[in-house]
Amino acid sequence: MAYSEKLANRIRERFSELRNVVEKEMMGGLTFMYNGKMCVGIIKDELMCRIDPAFHEKAVEKTGCRTMDFTKRPMIGYVLIDESGMKSKKDFDYWINLSLDFNKKAKASKKKK
Repeated sequence: MAYSEKLANRIRERFSELRNVVEKEMMGGLTFMYNGKMCVGIIKDELMCRIDPAFHEKAVEKTGCRTMDFTKRPMIGYVLIDESGMKSKKDFDYWINLSLDFNKKAKASKKKK
């Protein structure tokens, strides 16, 4: 499954000032890990954001946002944003900042042995 290189470059530009960012191909797309934790990613041409689960219901009310259901099960705390929800820099930065804010308190997944 291919992912949007244009969106990947927008994320790379936004993360260029941050340290501890690692790109990983996973889930058929591209994921950006920050401080060892999944932060944002790309699935096809949508932005995947890991956000505070307490804010999830409010987030999905915003234009272009829906619950991630990659495995056909809703994943609370993970949302997908289509082009209509991130056209402007302000909208794009909103979602990136939401993910970066949650990253501070998110738990890292356990390392595989």
